[in-house]
Amino acid sequence: MPDAADRQLAAQYEAYPYPARDPREEARRLVVGSPSHLREVDHWIFGARRPASVPLRALMAGGGTGDGTIMLAQQMAWAGREGSVTWLDRSGTARRIAEARAAARGLSNIRFVEGSILDLPGSGLGPFDYIDCCGVLHHLPDPAAGLRALLSVLAPGGGLGLMVYAPHGRTGVYMLQDALRLLAPAEEPPAARLEVARRLWRQAPETAWLRRNPWLTDHLSGGDAGLYDLLLNPRDVAFTVPALQALLEGAGLTATCWVEPVRYDPDTYLSDPRLRARTAALSPLGRAALAEAITGNMGIHIVYCVRAGETPAPPPWDDPAAVPALREWDGPTIARNLPPDGTLPVAFDGLQVRLPLPRLAGAILQRVDGRRSLGAIADELAARGVSREQFARDLGQLRHALERLNRLLLAAPA
Repeated sequence: MPDAADRQLAAQYEAYPYPARDPREEARRLVVGSPSHLREVDHWIFGARRPASVPLRALMAGGGTGDGTIMLAQQMAWAGREGSVTWLDRSGTARRIAEARAAARGLSNIRFVEGSILDLPGSGLGPFDYIDCCGVLHHLPDPAAGLRALLSVLAPGGGLGLMVYAPHGRTGVYMLQDALRLLAPAEEPPAARLEVARRLWRQAPETAWLRRNPWLTDHLSGGDAGLYDLLLNPRDVAFTVPALQALLEGAGLTATCWVEPVRYDPDTYLSDPRLRARTAALSPLGRAALAEAITGNMGIHIVYCVRAGETPAPPPWDDPAAVPALREWDGPTIARNLPPDGTLPVAFDGLQVRLPLPRLAGAILQRVDGRRSLGAIADELAARGVSREQFARDLGQLRHALERLNRLLLAAPA
């Protein structure tokens, strides 16, 4: 039975559907991100081995105003991929916004269903090859029960893309949530609580930690929905890396990717050889937990996962027929703008690092267009005097840098 927090959540998302979106903006841009980017699903869930010709059945469990639904459905339509995306959410207000966004794009591959993910078992929905659950589990009274419900409609060999809050990057949020529970009790109408939250934010002292947290902007640029969701949500639980790993293991799931993998490698930030000797002795989970603890800026965790025992074979980087693709990057443009020092500067929520790239990085990236195969790229470079051995060595180093950045992936085979 729904408890008081569930009823308050339902009222919140009817009054302030999240995130705030205007369907008229669909003509100007597609909101893109993780999880559920089609290239990521092909690579991290299916190991770039599931043919693009096989229809993809996807579920957006907690679809909200439609960001993930619209992104995946549009990418499938642009790529001519068969299949459908099912939007599932309890909010009728959010549904109307998501439907209007789909109509603005002329998308016909989306099915809209109102309901709770907890009612999926026995619902008749599914099975689904891929399930997105972004920003939902941390609002449930029992996240493990939510995962079990999702798994009840996951097809064999399928996988999930999850996003949950992380504590360190949300420093300051829970303090103001505590304050607002005193000033604006959850039993009050949402509009009244929002007014109190606005007034508190204007009056919060400079010592309030949220004022010193530059990585959270929902309360500044997310409108009423963003402010309410950040500071007034009645149930908001954050997961450290070990806590999320325990949740996955308890559900019988194995992670295939923590997005982005390079962020969860402490050696990305630590160059001291004595420290690296100690990080080398840690388990993969320990290394990821260390990276989270020392950076302090992770406000969410995004993970792709599959059932334990169904982990796909690694993407076939040694297959000459495999086709590399860049996620939201243009290869020639990146190649032209590579720094002369052979490193690539990247930033993660205010933290800048430089990733070393091999000598042939520019020559390879210039030819990565989502159509050329690895074998074709090797042939072109061989004609310019590059040995096959040198290509294989530099491709491995480039992959090490950019696959872990979630940028250089393999496309689904035709």
